[in-house]
Amino acid sequence: MLAAERKLRLVEYVRQHRAASVADLAKQFNVHEATIRRDLAEIEREGLIKRTHGGVIVEEWTRDEPSFNERSSYQLEQKMRIGKMAAGLVEDGEHIIIDSGTTTLHIARNLTHRTNITVVTNDMNVAAELRDSPGIKVMVTGGELYPSSYMLNGMFTDHMLKSIHVDKAFIGIPALHPKHGLMHPEAQLVVAKQHMIHAAQQVIVVADDSKIGKLSLHSVAPNSAVHTLITGSGISEYDAKQFKDGGVNVITV
Repeated sequence: MLAAERKLRLVEYVRQHRAASVADLAKQFNVHEATIRRDLAEIEREGLIKRTHGGVIVEEWTRDEPSFNERSSYQLEQKMRIGKMAAGLVEDGEHIIIDSGTTTLHIARNLTHRTNITVVTNDMNVAAELRDSPGIKVMVTGGELYPSSYMLNGMFTDHMLKSIHVDKAFIGIPALHPKHGLMHPEAQLVVAKQHMIHAAQQVIVVADDSKIGKLSLHSVAPNSAVHTLITGSGISEYDAKQFKDGGVNVITV
């Protein structure tokens, strides 16, 4: 195998597994560890990977969020499974927060038949989904409406969220890193999520597996603030172990 081809396959392998040791890569590509180290040094200079002691990891950035319509159709079947699993964690009599998002919307869709539940949300889509559910009390946060996503945000949203206490908060997030925690590219959306997290006894993050391992500009909360992560089965063993070692219950669907 030519060196150029090996380096391309090496990057693909590390991206698939999120992390790998020099010894593993040498065995995988049937070359000496010294050869792998040279390859990694060249690839790192191109900004495709980051070397660690004895190995390599991939760090990808989320610099902005696609439009609501784009996000709603992406990973749709997985989001539906995540929503169903998350809704199954809600018990009768509970007060919960459902964050705005395309994945969290599927939680609401799986709660329409339930009774004796109070849902607080900053998402007009979530509220509309539950409008014909007589057994569910819906409280909308208020705030500035973002027409492109039907999300409410801003001073009024923050004020309302600071005044409540709930059993569970279901949080959507565009970037979730096993070391750096919940992250977001838009500063103005961070504070509301932080208030949701502080208001809840249990924090459940719902994120399709394409969000896992991503970095973004603004920190929302550390992983120590998260009790449960519900994600897709495509999460790498490396990332899943990192979350579990940090005390996060990881559920894959």
